[in-house]
Amino acid sequence: MKMSTSSPEAVKKLLENMQTDLRSLSMECKKKFPPVKEAAESGIVKIKTIAARNTDILAALKENSSEVVQPFLMGCGTKEPKITQLCLAAIQRLMSHEVVSEAAAGNIINMLWQLMENGLEELKLLQTVLVLLTTNTVVHDEVLSKAIVLCFRLHFTKDNITNNTAAATVRQVVTVVFERMVAEDERFKGIVEHPPPVQGNTNRRSVSTLRPSAKDAYMLFQDLCQLVNADAPYWLVGMTEMTRTFGLELLESVLNDFPGVFLQHQEFSFLLKERVCPLVIKLFSPNIKFRQGSSSAASPVPVEKPYFPICMRLLRVVSVLIKHFYSLLVTECEIFLSLLVKFLDGEKPQWLRAVAVESVHRLCVQPHLLRSFCQSYDMKQHSTKVFRDIVNALGSFIQSLFIVPNAGNAAAVSAPAGGSGSGVQGAAQGGPGAGGVSGNLTTQAAFEYRGTWIPLMTVSVQGSAKATYLEMLDKVEPPSIPEGYAMSVAFSALLDLVRGITTMIERELSAEEEAAAEFREAHPDQEWQPQPGAHLVWEEMVNACWCGLLAALSLLLDASTDETATENILKAELTMASLCGRLGLVTPRDAFITAICKASLPPHYALTVLSSNAASLSSKAYSIQGQSVQIISPSSESHQQVVAVGQPLSAQPQGTVVLTAKNIQCMRTLLNLAHCHGAVLGTSWQLVLATLQHLVWILGLKPGVGGALKPGRAVEGPSTVLTTAVMTDLPVISNILSRLFESSQYLDDVSLHHLINALCSLSLEAMEMAYGNNKEPSLFAVAKLLETGLVNMDRIEILWRPLTGHLLEVCQHPNSRMREWGAEALTALIKAGLAFKHDPPLAQNQRLQLLLLNPLKELSNVLHADIRQKQLESVLQILQSQGDSLGPGWPLVLGVIGAIRNDQGESLIRTAFQCLQLVVTDFLPTMPCTCLQIVVDVAGSFGLQNQELNISLTSIGLLWNISDYFFQRGETITLELEREEEALQKQAQEKGETLNRPFHPAPPFDCLWLCLYAKLGELCVDPRPAVRKSAGQTLFSTIAAHGTLLQQPTWHIVVWKVLFHLLDCVRTSSTTADKEKIESGGGNILIHHSRDTAEKQWAETWVLTLAGVARIFNTRRYLLQQLGDFFEAWEVLLNHIQSAALSKNNEVSLAALKSFQEILQIVTPVKDSDKAGDALAAMGVPPVLIDPISASGPGRPLLRSDSLVERLTRYNGAELQAPPPGEESALEDSALWWSAWNTWYRTGTDSTRPPSGPAEKLSFIPSQPYLTALIQIFPALYQHIKANFSMEDLKKLGVILHGAVSVPISSDASPFILPSYTEAVLTSLQEAVLTALDVLQKAICVGPENLQVMYPAIFEQLLLFVEFSCKPPQYGRMETKHVANAKYNQAEWVALNYVPFAERSLEVVVDLYHKTACHKAVINEKVLQNIIKTLRMPLGLKYACPSESTWKLAVSSLLKVLSIGLPVARQHASSGKFDTMWPELANAFEDFLFTKSTPPDNLSIQEFQKNEAIDVEVVQLISTEILPFANFIPKDFVGQIMAMLNKGSIHSQSPSFTEAEIDVRMREEFSKVCFETLLQFSFSNKVSTPQEGYISRMALSVLLKRSQDVLRRYVEDERLSGRCPLPRQQVTEIIFVLKAISTLMDSLKKTQPENVDGNTWAQVIALYPTLVECITCSSSEVSSALKEALGPFKDFMQPPVSRVQNGES
Repeated sequence: MKMSTSSPEAVKKLLENMQTDLRSLSMECKKKFPPVKEAAESGIVKIKTIAARNTDILAALKENSSEVVQPFLMGCGTKEPKITQLCLAAIQRLMSHEVVSEAAAGNIINMLWQLMENGLEELKLLQTVLVLLTTNTVVHDEVLSKAIVLCFRLHFTKDNITNNTAAATVRQVVTVVFERMVAEDERFKGIVEHPPPVQGNTNRRSVSTLRPSAKDAYMLFQDLCQLVNADAPYWLVGMTEMTRTFGLELLESVLNDFPGVFLQHQEFSFLLKERVCPLVIKLFSPNIKFRQGSSSAASPVPVEKPYFPICMRLLRVVSVLIKHFYSLLVTECEIFLSLLVKFLDGEKPQWLRAVAVESVHRLCVQPHLLRSFCQSYDMKQHSTKVFRDIVNALGSFIQSLFIVPNAGNAAAVSAPAGGSGSGVQGAAQGGPGAGGVSGNLTTQAAFEYRGTWIPLMTVSVQGSAKATYLEMLDKVEPPSIPEGYAMSVAFSALLDLVRGITTMIERELSAEEEAAAEFREAHPDQEWQPQPGAHLVWEEMVNACWCGLLAALSLLLDASTDETATENILKAELTMASLCGRLGLVTPRDAFITAICKASLPPHYALTVLSSNAASLSSKAYSIQGQSVQIISPSSESHQQVVAVGQPLSAQPQGTVVLTAKNIQCMRTLLNLAHCHGAVLGTSWQLVLATLQHLVWILGLKPGVGGALKPGRAVEGPSTVLTTAVMTDLPVISNILSRLFESSQYLDDVSLHHLINALCSLSLEAMEMAYGNNKEPSLFAVAKLLETGLVNMDRIEILWRPLTGHLLEVCQHPNSRMREWGAEALTALIKAGLAFKHDPPLAQNQRLQLLLLNPLKELSNVLHADIRQKQLESVLQILQSQGDSLGPGWPLVLGVIGAIRNDQGESLIRTAFQCLQLVVTDFLPTMPCTCLQIVVDVAGSFGLQNQELNISLTSIGLLWNISDYFFQRGETITLELEREEEALQKQAQEKGETLNRPFHPAPPFDCLWLCLYAKLGELCVDPRPAVRKSAGQTLFSTIAAHGTLLQQPTWHIVVWKVLFHLLDCVRTSSTTADKEKIESGGGNILIHHSRDTAEKQWAETWVLTLAGVARIFNTRRYLLQQLGDFFEAWEVLLNHIQSAALSKNNEVSLAALKSFQEILQIVTPVKDSDKAGDALAAMGVPPVLIDPISASGPGRPLLRSDSLVERLTRYNGAELQAPPPGEESALEDSALWWSAWNTWYRTGTDSTRPPSGPAEKLSFIPSQPYLTALIQIFPALYQHIKANFSMEDLKKLGVILHGAVSVPISSDASPFILPSYTEAVLTSLQEAVLTALDVLQKAICVGPENLQVMYPAIFEQLLLFVEFSCKPPQYGRMETKHVANAKYNQAEWVALNYVPFAERSLEVVVDLYHKTACHKAVINEKVLQNIIKTLRMPLGLKYACPSESTWKLAVSSLLKVLSIGLPVARQHASSGKFDTMWPELANAFEDFLFTKSTPPDNLSIQEFQKNEAIDVEVVQLISTEILPFANFIPKDFVGQIMAMLNKGSIHSQSPSFTEAEIDVRMREEFSKVCFETLLQFSFSNKVSTPQEGYISRMALSVLLKRSQDVLRRYVEDERLSGRCPLPRQQVTEIIFVLKAISTLMDSLKKTQPENVDGNTWAQVIALYPTLVECITCSSSEVSSALKEALGPFKDFMQPPVSRVQNGES
């Protein structure tokens, strides 16, 4: 009926149908059963009446249903099939319209019961009962029970169809009863009732608390239990027959379909506990006691055999009980589960084990149920560990199938031959022969272990326990179980168990994590607290099951021959491992991972990580009800396809190992595990990675760029053999491996750390293994560290330290390949890290950048050159790619570049230097200014390295470039540095420290310069001369070029800390330098002899340095003078100049003086004779050329014009070069000048002091250019100190001048310095000395009166020099050779030709005397006397003088001096100041006119006459200048003069003369003049003073004496000569004497007698006899003269007077 039963149409239809039915009934019964007919007809009336009277027709019908139904019941009572059928149909129609009342229903049931008892219309009966009970609930209590019994009874009829239909109906009726109860509960759901508490439930029928439907259900269920237990029912009265199997099925269906009823109603729960469970346990007993193979005879009580149908149904009931009611039936379920576990026992019948395992499987697919077990049992104290036992039982069950094939069961034969007799599916497929031939690979999926072969069949869909034998409800006999079925179910159960548990727990975990995440978002400040309960359960579940699972899975994995099965097992192990990991259960996690790892490697492969882990596991053997479950070690006999042969990775070489397809499959699982569950692996990364490392090694994969592994050839041992199968796999594996590490980017930080730690420890092992041999190491770990680092760049910070820390260790490994990879990985990471687009970018994340660069710096500590090379190459690459953005990383990068050491070899240094060059050329503007100082340091360190000279020199060029950069960018640099400084200052103040940086407190920009200068300063004392030279030039050039940028106070530091410090160092090095000759450098480098010792090379440096410093002092003097301590600096500089000047090295000392001149702003004079000296390097330093490298800078001079040896202008007298405009006051500070004077004096004294020791020890003699320069400094110096220049100072000067002139000269230098001997030229030194004195005397001349006391000292000095003409000075005890005798090639010392010098000095003396004769000092100090005394020597030596010119000059000088001096002397005669002079003068005349030296033999007559003329000149001087003033002159002196004239006027004969020469040599002219002078003074008429008379008297007596002598000698000679004529000279002389006598006579006559002394007369008369004797002479000339002489004697002819008058007496 489509329409609703209560709709008007339906009602209408119902009424029509009923009337029709009644009509039909009355028709049928008309004949046989009249009462029925009547009832039917009255029924029609009744219906019509109801229809007419009532609006709600159905309700009215129901009310009157007993009457309405009555005709039909009566019809049934006829037992006529046709009528009965019609009636039953009509009744069913009424029922379906629910118009049957309770009473009517009762009547109907009674009527049906009668039919049943009569065995009529059984199927229709069942149908009617069903309709009655299903359409409404009017039937209950006894009526209901009667209906149910009716169905039961029909079930046990003979008719099969009826039986089955009845069984179905019973099932449906039972269901209906319970459905009514459920519906009733629904209706009353909202109404809360408080049923009275059931007291102890003692009365089993205590159902008063139940509602009607519930009560029915209760009674029904209770009776079902009674019936199964073979007891009488309480409620189902009338039961005749019942089977246990049916009862159990009904119980099972009720329990399964209506668990809620039992859970919600105490009464029902009570039934479960009190009735069902004991019943089940009771029924189980035969199965429990039964042991297979034990003969019943042996036991006294016959044991009931297990009965399959009941046993199987019991297990089904148990399954339902466990599934739904474990919470009610905790203890009971514990018993059931324990029974279940027992049924798996090997001793139970095979079918029992099969159904038991199916039941277990049913449990295994219900993870929530399993969880409840775990909570209810395993987690309770003192309770059986049910869950654990189930899992372990499964495990043991599987093991038992392999290990103990049951002899009693043919189906379990270990290896069926061809097929077993049990004709069940799968067994017919042929297994291998009994032994199992290993080569014959089975196609069927199976397990095989130590000869036991078990096929594998598909038993159920994954995740559902579709049982086979538990469903065999129709079987009475136990079925035969096909081989492998139990194994297959157990296997599925295991897999489902794992899958279920893991899925459930993981789902819950994920839910919890989501909740946690939401909570954190909502309350970021609070800590998420998970419910601890859940976690405990999960952990307990895993802890309970993992051992059993692992044991079973490992065994199955080992035994599996089927790829799919293997895959499933691996998947199970993998999910378990991952779950354990998520729950933080380390031991089980590691155990599962170890299992997979071991399966990946060849059998018995020695891998310590795994074996140590396995050992700890195998000790965990655990027992299940006396049965031990071992973790079985893999059997190596599994028949697997070998796919690869390779080398094991071990320290000692071993044979090859074999990899099978299963190994590779496991390896893929391992990769999968690591890939997908890396986050939970934690410490077991070590296991995973170690295994992978070994596999990779065996497969011969080697790392390539970026750390990815590529198939490579094995390096040693038998080559790796790979089958094509695995060859195609390798790229995939390699790819997965890479992806595995790529996926590390999704790990959380902690997991990532675990991964890194694991890789590091793997790598450490590989390092250990690679020690001590150069075998190919395993680079797996290093390569993977690199890969991991590269993919985790976005959070590189958290793993950077462990990662790079480890790689740095690898970089120090002795094995080169290992090391190389370490460096490769490290540098690749650093480069990638810098290139990565971080957020925030590196530029804003200074800390990160430094972190990234730090390992690069650490690499500098590695000693291996290859690593350093790699490091520097990567620096170069970093500079090229990221140079612009290094920012704060610059100090580190520069540190790396600068970390060079001399022991590192050229190529490293060269690479590092390339980096530096790149930095200096391209990146100075981009780096923070604070790094510029580091750049300077680094460039300096390249200068100092000694491996490669060119780099040192080029780096000095770089320093020059850097200084230019500073110069150009000065302002910006200053600003930035000052900002930085302020910040630092602030920090320092906050910490309460002082700011500590070099050269504090100079401003930061100046400090930068100072650092640059200091670096150059260090380079200036480098051991290599070329470096020193270049650095020196650069240092002084930069100071000169850029010094203007420095602030004034900074100059103080420059002077003291840079320049003077440098001078100190250079001085120290120079003075200690080695004097050994350096052999010419290797190959073709020749070393000039002036540089062939270290000492000479250092000398050059000293020269450069001193010159540089002096130049700075000169050019920056006005700036420096404003510094407070300029005077101290000046002193220090002078001290340096002095020590250099006194160094025993000509080059240095000379240069020092040049510097001295420079700072005094003196320009050296140039003389022509010096030109030759330029040939010597000693003359100075060539102009300095700046290294062309630096020529690029703007406006940079290439040639420095201020070269040291610049000679500007000739020195004019004492005129100093005028200072530049505005500098007039420059050196007016007299303290400075006096300081300079002291230095000059000390230098002069020390350098000119003659050596005191014996000649052999002679060490050093200063050179002429040096001395010249020294003396040339004085005049200029004097200009500034003359005001206070004292006599004391003059004496000091004198000592130096004297010393300087006395210094001899080395014979090898003499040709340059000495003029050839014949030229009378002064050396420049001598000229300088005279100039110095000249300057002095000029100054005195114009100076104040008090200066004039210095004149005598000057004279004294000059006169000393004059003496040199005859007596060259001694220099200590040195033997000097005369220049002419010196051989040029010997190192002898040659005395200079002092004659020109002495003569020039003499000229100066004369000039000076000319000017100063009248000065008081000159008179007082007896200068004239000294002059005469000095001249006495050359005058006396005359021809013996070294040079002829000397005595001639001496004479002319004497004459000049006397012409000036004598008048002065006369003037001061009275004062006695000249008393001592006269005897000197007399001696001088005497020595000269009557010299002891003979003229040289080769003197020509002309010369002789010239010389005579000089003598005559002297006599004339006497006659004009001395004798006329005799009265002012001491008598003795006049006497001496007269005696001299006397001596001169008589020819002294030298017998050696030849005849021809005699005339000339007799000095006739001289004698004559003498005589005439004598005569002239003998009697002058005008005697004015007694004094004058005295002169003439003296002259007269001398004359007479002289005449007497001549005459006597003549007579004598004449007599002796006989015939021979006397020499011409003698004849002339005698004639002259005779003439003189006649002249004298005339004079005497003219003189008044009183004027003539008596003595005179006597002498005159005494001549007479002698004259007479001459008469005999033969010469006519003599005769005529004699005649004239004798004539005047006539006046004496007088008579004698008396004696008394004679005055003689």
